[in-house]
Amino acid sequence: MRRPAVHWPSVRGRARADAGSLLLVAIVVAVVSLLAGATPALLRSTADDAIREAVRAGGDDAAVIAQAKWEYDDVLGGRQRFPALAQDVDLFRKRAAEGLDPGLARALRPPIAVVTAPSFDITDGSLLRTFQYNYLADARPFASSRVTWVGGVAPGPSAAPNAVSPNSGPPWPVQVGVSEATAAALKLGPGDRIPLKDEFLREKLVTISGVFRADDPADPAWRLAPWLLAPVPGVDGVGSTRLGGLLSAESLPDARLAVESELMDRMVHFEADPAQVSSGTARSIASTLVTLQATSSASSVFDTSLQWRSQLDNVLRIVQRQVNAATAQASVLLTAVLTGTVLVLLLAAFLLARRRAVALTAARHRGAGLADLTLELLIESSAVALLAAAIGVAGARLVTPGVAWWWAVPVAVAAVVAGPLFGVLVAARATSDRRAPANRGARRRLHRAAALRRVAIEAAVVLAAAGAIIALRQRGILPDSAGATGGALDPFDGQESTSALAASAPALGVVGGALVLLRLLPVLLRFVLRRALRSSRPLAVFGAAQAAANSARTLPILVMIGATALASFALVLGATASRGLSDAAWRVVGGDVRVEAGAAAGVDLTALARRVAAAPGVDHVVTAQVTEGARIANSRKLVEARLVVVDLAAYRSLLADTPMGMSSATGAGIPALVRSADGSLAPGMTLSFPRKDKPAISLNAVGPAPVIGDSGDAVYVDFAALRAAGVDVVPDTMWVTGPGAAAAVEGTPGVGITTRSDVARSRQDAPLTAGLMALTWVVAGTLAALGLLGFALGAAAGAPERWATLGRLRTLGLRLSETRTVAAGELLPPVLLAAVGGPLLGVLLAYLTFGSLALRLLVGWDTDPATTVPWLPLGVLALVFVAAVPVAGFVEATLRRRQGLGELLRVE
Repeated sequence: MRRPAVHWPSVRGRARADAGSLLLVAIVVAVVSLLAGATPALLRSTADDAIREAVRAGGDDAAVIAQAKWEYDDVLGGRQRFPALAQDVDLFRKRAAEGLDPGLARALRPPIAVVTAPSFDITDGSLLRTFQYNYLADARPFASSRVTWVGGVAPGPSAAPNAVSPNSGPPWPVQVGVSEATAAALKLGPGDRIPLKDEFLREKLVTISGVFRADDPADPAWRLAPWLLAPVPGVDGVGSTRLGGLLSAESLPDARLAVESELMDRMVHFEADPAQVSSGTARSIASTLVTLQATSSASSVFDTSLQWRSQLDNVLRIVQRQVNAATAQASVLLTAVLTGTVLVLLLAAFLLARRRAVALTAARHRGAGLADLTLELLIESSAVALLAAAIGVAGARLVTPGVAWWWAVPVAVAAVVAGPLFGVLVAARATSDRRAPANRGARRRLHRAAALRRVAIEAAVVLAAAGAIIALRQRGILPDSAGATGGALDPFDGQESTSALAASAPALGVVGGALVLLRLLPVLLRFVLRRALRSSRPLAVFGAAQAAANSARTLPILVMIGATALASFALVLGATASRGLSDAAWRVVGGDVRVEAGAAAGVDLTALARRVAAAPGVDHVVTAQVTEGARIANSRKLVEARLVVVDLAAYRSLLADTPMGMSSATGAGIPALVRSADGSLAPGMTLSFPRKDKPAISLNAVGPAPVIGDSGDAVYVDFAALRAAGVDVVPDTMWVTGPGAAAAVEGTPGVGITTRSDVARSRQDAPLTAGLMALTWVVAGTLAALGLLGFALGAAAGAPERWATLGRLRTLGLRLSETRTVAAGELLPPVLLAAVGGPLLGVLLAYLTFGSLALRLLVGWDTDPATTVPWLPLGVLALVFVAAVPVAGFVEATLRRRQGLGELLRVE
């Protein structure tokens, strides 16, 4: 057996003759390789941004905290003052820093030691206010390094260095410094005593030594105790305001003696540095934190060993799960693009092989073997495809920090293999010595066998598509799609956690559905042809006959249907995500605007509601009292839930104009609407609302509560019914809807304002969401362009035969405008099938698969958004394909209008 030989002049000649077709293949490969190679890298960069944003927004949950108990200060007859207590706290801070793993330490900012006393009640007879003193220190105490004393002096010692506080002695004196805002709120100054009592009504002797001004109030370190800079409402409960006092190293020992030893907490606070956390380091950080907390001392141990706690690992797991979902969804979209590209490359290779049929047959007649042709065509296709793929990957590297080159492999392989495969098949069939049987029955059996092979192949594809969709619906795009925290899914897996079968399920479904539609096309065309034959319009007959004759050319039609269906799938995905983000914003806010005002703010929310209701553009205004962590008792236990006391009828009317809605609340007693994740609060239960020193209020759970805010436990009770039961209700929250809602409350002092538009905008601008939404449009546009390219290739391939037939009809009297009509009639049926059937197929696949794509993680809610069909973009997509038909007819007519009569009548 001889080795394959390459005839280089033939290789160069074919390349020169078909340079335009090869250039087109190269452009497609380069563009799609650029998109496929750049998208995963951009997604990784976006994932880093998302993780950093989650850490930045995590606040205290993203911090690592070390705690330790104090050394005993008990002596005979009392407790001894320890003058070096500040140095002991500094040693504790250093010991905590040294106890961190180096990798975790790099992701954290320098530690800050915090000593916290319990909150005391301010007993000046004014509003409900509390006071807490704190000691803050990094390398130096804040009292001596981060503040300027504008009045008085820094706190000093109140007793001798080693003084003893007797067990039953008077209150121990403590000196604190207060900020200018706190001094103004207390109306006190240096040397004044703050009237304080603890929870047991025991007086505390706390004196202001000086008034300070923070050198940098925006320093993040002050977030550990913001009440040191200014009064903070709501920290110690609804309607309360906390004020603070700053301790120095000299007054810290006295502060400890002023309270029970076990009530004075000390901790070291490590704030996470978002710049040092990325998708590459998140897994090791979370794993280290889990180990650190598991091996730390228990809270029941009464020694000075370190006790570690942090929610940073949970923050990272939540955001990494969102990253995993976004990666999986991007994989689905990229797989759709690759599928459409492979179909176009197969079509281009098939048409190129048909065009080369004469040259390839001549080469066979000159003695070239199939192996020789295979090698020659492989060299040609490899040079074109690999060079184009390299250009695309290099372009991706220019715009992204890294390249996922493996996503370009399917495109390059399809471009390399398709050309030689179709070319050799054409040459082999043209020069085959296999004789056609003269017997009609034998020919019929051969035809039937070929048809059965095609049916078997198509059935295999359809079954594979059905199996992929079933697997996706059962297992989800993520291995743990149900949302459990444990199981098969490692929450720090990247795109590898998404199986290729799950990611390709929509694309396989589209290909399978397109094959089914292709089976319907000949039946529909035969029906149209029969109807046309009975009509008096000969142009319709010619067009239908031409379309029916060419319906066997399935590959161009498959490309168009597949491209339009996958583009429609991407558009539906984008519309569904956008609608889900909007609905989630409604649920987070509860209306167009939410206004919150604590009792300490001094805002009459009822009067404000009347003023806002009279403003133009306001549809509904509802006030309520919202209590977080209210204790509600069922027949078995106490449940901490959000208690919302609101006019239920008015609130139901407000929610009726939003995507949420609310059930009616009618029933005996005091009706309540309830919601619970674990079923501890359910309709039909009799609940009770315990009150201090008063009888409990009985509640009748009559229906489900609306999902507003988080998805935790909630109880909604009617305002009037609860007030009639003797409960004093003071509104602290107001919801407003209507186009003028934001303008009506803008600039209101003393309240917190949250607008739905701001929440929706912040979610849409989030890195993962914005990136995936942009990808849906890029994918839809790319697939639409590939579909139009498939239509153009199919029309160009059939143009010679089509216009030869039409030219002969022109010799019989057919006008040029009528030839364009007949040409459009031939081209229109497949395009109509793609323009109508493709989007409907994409919508069907969306309904079948969206429940398994974990879109809830993308929109930031606990349920998947309802599938939303963007009919306008889908209509535009269909019109673009339909409009391509007359354009193609006009171009073909323009190019062939001067075709000679002899060329038209030549019989080859």
